[in-house]
Amino acid sequence: MKATVHVFLKPGVLDVQGKAVENALHGLGWAGVKDARVGRVITFDLPGDDKTAAEAEVKAMCDKLLANTVIESYRVEIA
Repeated sequence: MKATVHVFLKPGVLDVQGKAVENALHGLGWAGVKDARVGRVITFDLPGDDKTAAEAEVKAMCDKLLANTVIESYRVEIA
């Protein structure tokens, strides 16, 4: 199975990279861009074919390593 984890800063947490992207887009002529946020995507393969168990396992990975749950949220996709 393929796991995809989307990690992003929680609302209200200053996103310095997002602000830099927004400012660069403004400088290139896209002045209407607002509230740019930058996150990351982590993909990996998992053995087995139990989608529910895989999702629980990936969420445990996120809570322990892949996301800083104090300031970040995540979304898990299993395919």
